[in-house]
Amino acid sequence: RRQPRYNMDVSRGIRFLRLPRAAEQIRMQGGDGAAMTREEASRRYQIPMEILEEYEGWGLCGAVRQALDAWQYGDQDLERLSTIMALHDMGFTAQETERYMRLALSQADTRAERLRMLERRRSAALDEIHLRERQLQRLDYLRHKMRGQTRNSQER
Repeated sequence: RRQPRYNMDVSRGIRFLRLPRAAEQIRMQGGDGAAMTREEASRRYQIPMEILEEYEGWGLCGAVRQALDAWQYGDQDLERLSTIMALHDMGFTAQETERYMRLALSQADTRAERLRMLERRRSAALDEIHLRERQLQRLDYLRHKMRGQTRNSQER
């Protein structure tokens, strides 16, 4: 079972609980056309630095350019980062996210393959939901059983 990579990593004390909100902010606010530094993009849209570094490392940067030793992010990059954050939040690994993004940015029609990736993730999420539902049913049964035992002992 995979955990969303950037939602919460307690082992390193890092908490990124705002990814869905940050991704939505990028989509809703859009950009103003002005490029911004990594720090500005991280602060303004609450994008974890790890995601920005990952994006740069993949070499998929569109309008990102290095000026005076600082990466500059444009609107196209922010849209891509929104997709990357959404994929991570859905439970995609870094490798799966990179593959998805490379497919999305390729010249070929890769919709079918990307759709298969999304369907596999959806299926895994449903499996996890069903597992949690069974766990809740078992918990509820034990709680019900204990409450019945408590009532029986009080009636005696």
